[in-house]
Amino acid sequence: MATRLTLRIHEKLARLTESESKIANIILNNQGIIETHTATELANLAGVSKATTARFFRTLGYADFEEVKLQARDERNRTPPYRYSVAASDEVVLGRAIGEHLELELQNLTRTFEEMRSDELIEIARLIADAPRVWFLGLGAEDGLARLGRSLFSRLRHDVMQLRGSGEDWAGELAMTGPRDVLIVLTLAPRPRVLRSILNYAKTTRMTIVTITDHGYFAKARRFSAAVLACHIANYGPVPTHATMTSVLRLLAIAFAGQNPEAAAQRGEVIEAIDEELDLME
Repeated sequence: MATRLTLRIHEKLARLTESESKIANIILNNQGIIETHTATELANLAGVSKATTARFFRTLGYADFEEVKLQARDERNRTPPYRYSVAASDEVVLGRAIGEHLELELQNLTRTFEEMRSDELIEIARLIADAPRVWFLGLGAEDGLARLGRSLFSRLRHDVMQLRGSGEDWAGELAMTGPRDVLIVLTLAPRPRVLRSILNYAKTTRMTIVTITDHGYFAKARRFSAAVLACHIANYGPVPTHATMTSVLRLLAIAFAGQNPEAAAQRGEVIEAIDEELDLME
């Protein structure tokens, strides 16, 4: 079962030192070791110093080993006496069973929403409501998320568009943006170089930027964004997971509708009337 500790390890794995990676591998191969061993015993098993072990847990965001131990006990006490499981022979990516992928996605969602503040969602909803236009931007694999965002919000308010740079015509599309427009950026690594140029232009023209991204990009996104929603995206394979970002997008749409019920309802009625007139829906 994926735990908050293993999720943090997966997120930081590429940036760990060789010694820290030894500790990480021991924990990933035996998650219960946190409750059964001391920090000194863990260091001895990994063949590293106790100082390295302490630094490893600080790198993961813990104050000390005792905090890790308390978290492990809390998770064990809250685990129900059942779990989703599949046959051991039903293995998929990297030898992981379907149930393990499900657990990891649930952990990503849980951690993301536990850390999210409702006042932050309300503030972003206000920015979107006050904006003359709302733009969605997603490059590469996140282009689909931007399309989803535009689809969700176009049912809630007017003037919702997507920046796509069709035919590499970024200048033509950016020329349609203006001050106080909200630009919602959905981004995960690797990030195309053009993103930096687009964001610089958006700041120059006084667009309000809201970024939905991973924790690794959070600090950088804060420099140019009015608000940042950070998502946990730990995964077992080389293909990124967009489950958390998709859910955050929907939550943001719900927050907007909740803060602007009359406008959202009127927009919905207009769309429904057009659907009926065009006879598009069965």
